[in-house]
Amino acid sequence: MKTVVVDKVASVTQGCSLGRELRISADIPCEEGVVVVVEILTSKNTYNMLELTSGRMAKVSRGDIVVGALGHRNALFGYSGHIPTELKVGDVIQMLNIGGVLGVCDSANPERGKPFDCKVLGVVLQFPFLGERIGVPARVGLKALDLNSVLQTHGVPVIALAGSCMEAGKTAAACAIIARLRHRGLQVHAFKATGVSLRRDILAMEDCGARRTSIFTDFGIVTTTDKVGPALTRTMLTELTTGEPDVVVFELGDGLLGSYGVEAILSAPDIAASLTSVVLSANDPVAAWGGVKLLREHFNIEPSLVTGPATDNQVGVEIVERRVGVKAINAISHAAQLGDHLLETIRPHLVNKNVGIST
Repeated sequence: MKTVVVDKVASVTQGCSLGRELRISADIPCEEGVVVVVEILTSKNTYNMLELTSGRMAKVSRGDIVVGALGHRNALFGYSGHIPTELKVGDVIQMLNIGGVLGVCDSANPERGKPFDCKVLGVVLQFPFLGERIGVPARVGLKALDLNSVLQTHGVPVIALAGSCMEAGKTAAACAIIARLRHRGLQVHAFKATGVSLRRDILAMEDCGARRTSIFTDFGIVTTTDKVGPALTRTMLTELTTGEPDVVVFELGDGLLGSYGVEAILSAPDIAASLTSVVLSANDPVAAWGGVKLLREHFNIEPSLVTGPATDNQVGVEIVERRVGVKAINAISHAAQLGDHLLETIRPHLVNKNVGIST
């Protein structure tokens, strides 16, 4: 065990409440969520930022001492990588995302360049036993996930956002919906159910007026999968429908076809039955057509709305509405209209029928 002073603490470790001076050990468990300290070995001109526990983005440079957490990633437009089977001090791994997820990179996207190479310095130790100098490896999260959690939405309407793929405008749509519902007088809670650890999206939801937020990392999960996705969604729906919100909005990171658990979530009968409204974000008309077809035929879900880049102009809107028979509204240019449309879909389900009447 030795002491190290770190330069940057990644947001994936937020639940650990770490300072800048840490105790580390060379005995490193190679498991998801284990918190490790690394030294950055390379420099980058692109994709060179790190989200800190404060939510700020900080530039990463060669020589920085950074705290992150072990995890895997299977990203369509980013890095893909896995957790190594063993790890010792001096080994080189890579930074797989800007939230501080660390692992062995298997595939890189040309637009992102090569990931940062990182020399492992040790595992962060925490000391949970008062008065004893017995350290245990730090792990991400505020609480452990109960895989047998039972869903209870407390009668609160739920709006879910799914996408044709990552970077399809889901977060922009979620923020537009949250902001408009807040302007119309509703109390909104929000969460992100799937993806790779990064708090940026739920921070944006808070900025738009969400009163309470959550993300899967709060439950010790660095990267979601089919195994944990449904339990995470049940847990966060149950927790965030308490406290008397008028509506809960949540985003399913990645796309309908992917490895982060979206299919497992939408295929779960209890979760599907809890969804008052489902919004599809699509990159183009073909993606909109395919996404709607998947929702209808594979998940037996009728989407309330299509948004995303497919609706960036009137041409796209008309194509989507004509070919798939679903209302199409752009979240950037017609944010208020989008929010009002969703308000009408959930109005019959509002516990307090007098909310949502502000103009």
